[in-house]
Amino acid sequence: MKEYTVALAGNPNTGKSTLFNTLTGLKQHTGNWAGKTVTLAAGYYRYEDVQFKMVDLPGTYSLFSNSDDEEVARDYIVFEKPDVTLLVLDATSLERSLNLALQVLEMTDQVLICLNLMDEAKKKGLKINAGQLSKKLGVPVIPISARNNEGLEVLSDTLLKLCSGKMKTTPYKMRYSEELEAKILKLETELADILGHEFPARWLAIRFLDGDEKLIAALKNKLDSKGKGGEAHGSTTTFGRSSGRHSC
Repeated sequence: MKEYTVALAGNPNTGKSTLFNTLTGLKQHTGNWAGKTVTLAAGYYRYEDVQFKMVDLPGTYSLFSNSDDEEVARDYIVFEKPDVTLLVLDATSLERSLNLALQVLEMTDQVLICLNLMDEAKKKGLKINAGQLSKKLGVPVIPISARNNEGLEVLSDTLLKLCSGKMKTTPYKMRYSEELEAKILKLETELADILGHEFPARWLAIRFLDGDEKLIAALKNKLDSKGKGGEAHGSTTTFGRSSGRHSC
């Protein structure tokens, strides 16, 4: 049976774990991320002729390096490269949730957004045009209510199409000032020369320029574990036996 891996990401209290429990039922297990006290839950569910392995990432408001939860969620999406990242947003507080969404869209093209708590949004008189939001973000957006089992059939069908490659995305990417974009492009090119297409070079360039030392160390460790430590000579980017520091 074909199996796909799906990472569940989202802010705390968006109903992410409710969706996880609804889909996987009792077919779950938990374990700690290597070197961290953060616990990840994984579970399985079947749809049509495939099996989905669902990994419930820690709830976070961002994917920087401010906490172990953020690091684990970030590292899983970037380094483990799930087939799809299923991003759960709170339909009653969409503006706050979109901050995380924009970060995830920088990290991977394989994103499916579900607007959870649509039942609560309706009670509050909120109307959300999921189709228009999908056009703006460049990825599918599915309204659901996990606790009421509403929209889950459409969600599963869309998930299967994304995982199998039958549906393509064109994620929205943040654009910055002309000066900053020039720096991003320069560093992105250098990173692409080192890493190829294995990791999201533009996103890494943005984080490196922001001085994310923990991400730099995590990437260096990942490369060292694969025997790919190296360096871009005469550039701002150095791996291998360097100190890991980058000046931008």
